[in-house]
Amino acid sequence: MSLLPKPDLPTNISGGCHCGAVRFRVRVRKYEAIACNCSMCEKKGILHLIVPPEDFEILQGEENLTTYTFNTGIAKHFFCKTCGIHPFYRPRSHPHDFDVNVRCLDDDAMMRFTIVPFDGKYWEDNIQQIT
Repeated sequence: MSLLPKPDLPTNISGGCHCGAVRFRVRVRKYEAIACNCSMCEKKGILHLIVPPEDFEILQGEENLTTYTFNTGIAKHFFCKTCGIHPFYRPRSHPHDFDVNVRCLDDDAMMRFTIVPFDGKYWEDNIQQIT
């Protein structure tokens, strides 16, 4: 893996699930990902990149996605029916946006990101940090 420089301009990066059935493209404007320690994020190993809908496009496999919800039911956790990977979702904190799992971006794109910790175990007390 090579460490790529952070571009000065927004960049389109593709990504997808493990089996390749689900593919997407995201426009990255800021190379900062959130590492949350809540029970869901820790188990999935997700690194969050929250983007508005105009910066996200499903390229293929929408029919191969299924959804998991829990607790408040606001967040929509999408995952591939074939391989089970969670490449993106609609987060509770930003229900009209997309939250891309940076680990699901192609090649070594993840190496471009600065990782910022977030205490999601106490979500209600800390959510103002990312809204």
